[in-house]
Amino acid sequence: MPALAGLTRRAEFLAAARARRAGTAGFLLQARKRRPDEAASEVARVGYTCSRKVGNAVARNRAKRRLRALAREVLPEAGRAGWDYVLIGRPGATAERPYPLLLDDLRGALARIHAPARRESNPEPPA
Repeated sequence: MPALAGLTRRAEFLAAARARRAGTAGFLLQARKRRPDEAASEVARVGYTCSRKVGNAVARNRAKRRLRALAREVLPEAGRAGWDYVLIGRPGATAERPYPLLLDDLRGALARIHAPARRESNPEPPA
């Protein structure tokens, strides 16, 4: 079970945005595997963000609280050490979606992120 740490710098969020992503009905998950020379590889780091499209400050804070609760519950068992995760709230979904469905969303998104990359098998080169 990896320990959880927080993403704090904008550059860390931008690096995750350039990596893998998995969309769900309740939020968007971005994830990237850190290089060995980067920060502590024995922890999983997580960040949360909600744009103003989610709503006013009260709505954004509620959505982020729910995302933090999801991460605390799911990432220690399904996350991987040496990875950065960013959970992005969706307007009208993150705060209103039933919590058990959000848990299923996060588990499914993590499974898609950590699944081996599929290669397209096209035996014939394009003409």
